[in-house]
Amino acid sequence: MTVFAAVTDVLETYFDGLYHADIERLGNAFHPKAIYATADETPLLYRTMDEYLPVVAKRVSPASRGEVRRDVIESIEFAGENTAFARVRCSIGTKDFIDFLTLVRTNGTWKIMTKIFQITERES
Repeated sequence: MTVFAAVTDVLETYFDGLYHADIERLGNAFHPKAIYATADETPLLYRTMDEYLPVVAKRVSPASRGEVRRDVIESIEFAGENTAFARVRCSIGTKDFIDFLTLVRTNGTWKIMTKIFQITERES
């Protein structure tokens, strides 16, 4: 598998985890020490994975509501052999998200290390 394909695979696992509210998939996509943050909330919303995954587990999944998937990988950039940045878009309910994801490769495996995101209401 190419490096690009390995990162894309992690991003697809991430999208699947969000769509199905599946914390096992998300746990496989994120590094255990990853952070989750947005400045769209006051005060700044910041969570560790131990705080974030239980929130997802309580969600009604977009899949169970029959929502259309709007997952898009806009770009992937590599800073070297073990560091990457991805800009992705997805939707949950009436909200659209632009996520800036940094990824690291440790022990040959890519994981999301940070998720910083912007939320917008989708126009009808």
